[in-house]
Amino acid sequence: MLNPTDERDLAQAVTEADGPLRIRGGGTRDQGRPVAGRDLSVASLRGIILHEPGALTLVARAGTPLAEIERALAGEGQRLAFEPMDHRVLLGGGGQPTIGGAVAANASGPRRVQSGACRDFLLGVRFVDGTGAIIKNGGRVMKNVTGYDLVKLMAGSWGTLGVLTEVSLKVLPIVPETATLILHGLDDRQAVAALSAGLCSPFEVTGAAHLPAEGRTLLRIEGFADSVGYRAGRLRDLLARFGTAETVRDAEAGREIWAGIRDVAALAGRQGDVWRVSVKPSDGPEVVARAGALAAQYDWGGGLVWLLTEPGTDLRPRLAGLGGHATLVRAAPETRARIAPFPPEPAPLAALGRGLRARFDPRGVLNPGLMD
Repeated sequence: MLNPTDERDLAQAVTEADGPLRIRGGGTRDQGRPVAGRDLSVASLRGIILHEPGALTLVARAGTPLAEIERALAGEGQRLAFEPMDHRVLLGGGGQPTIGGAVAANASGPRRVQSGACRDFLLGVRFVDGTGAIIKNGGRVMKNVTGYDLVKLMAGSWGTLGVLTEVSLKVLPIVPETATLILHGLDDRQAVAALSAGLCSPFEVTGAAHLPAEGRTLLRIEGFADSVGYRAGRLRDLLARFGTAETVRDAEAGREIWAGIRDVAALAGRQGDVWRVSVKPSDGPEVVARAGALAAQYDWGGGLVWLLTEPGTDLRPRLAGLGGHATLVRAAPETRARIAPFPPEPAPLAALGRGLRARFDPRGVLNPGLMD
């Protein structure tokens, strides 16, 4: 394994590569087509470079563990608002999630319905492209740029355009209070209707999920204590036609509930493949019905459906005619070699992607084939 200790060493390693490189951060997100190549780790590129609490900004090296960043932010009463998923729960691996890995995967949790995705908080990046050049784009303030918006392109590129070495992020204050409203016994369509009612209300719902196996439908409200109490009461009244909602105000209990939803704990430790399907919320129950899934979880008001299927199942033909896209998140390597894990793109987008990879990785050494 190549394990450079700084950005220049990493650039040299890429420049001298005579074959494919498999980019690794904390080793917790083994997804996509299997890549046959030499491991290139950024785990040694770690540390918080700058944290300006007053400006709500943080700059860190890509290999910095998320846990380290979250502790530093918590010490100043701040957080990563996009709730990056910890894939170890679902994928069953070890390692430590890193901030670079979260950005490369655009990992975003339940709060995306209100706050946005990881890429929406990304202010700037430094990375090494496939030629070994060190590139910087963006900065520590939100601004428009001309040419390629590499900040947005790098989020969700999975190391195929460049190896992240540094990221700059906008952070937000920790919310003082949380309330979770729980409805019991709704079927999938009723649950999606309840979640949609909550999200369309003026009560600023920051989490909206349904756990069919547990018969629980959950909505989260965050903010100052008086505001949370008022909004939770009004939301409970709004949802009364779906049943009487239980309200959880205990902070630790709320964190555990939403960490489990964020990490898809409902499907963890069970045999089978795991798919992540993004659709319009009203189509979520149809997705579950067509999939013949062993288990399911709804997030983002029903717009994100996690499915546990029999090993080797190609889910996409079953969902033909529905909008959205399906990503194979967990499966055996031979299944991920046979079934494209990432959604096939329309021809114009696929051509654009090939052009970007040719521009930033002309030798095809960075995670080649991972997103094909």
